[in-house]
Amino acid sequence: MTVELAGRDFFLAPGDKREFPDAEALRLIAAEYAVAVSEQDIERAIDINPAIEIRRRGRPRKAA
Repeated sequence: MTVELAGRDFFLAPGDKREFPDAEALRLIAAEYAVAVSEQDIERAIDINPAIEIRRRGRPRKAA
C-alpha cells in the first residue's frame, strides 16, 4: 500500500501487504493506492564499487 486504507476487516498502513480480489487490486493500483508485488521476493546483492586489492611485493612491514 502507498496510503492508509481501512475496511470492515482490516486497516492497512503504507508498506503493508494484503491480497485483494483481482478486480479490486487493479482498481487500487490504477488509483495509485497500491503497487503490484510479486509472490516471491527476489533479493539480489551487488557490490557497486568493488575495492581493488593491491598487495606489495616482498616482506610484510612491521607493525608500528
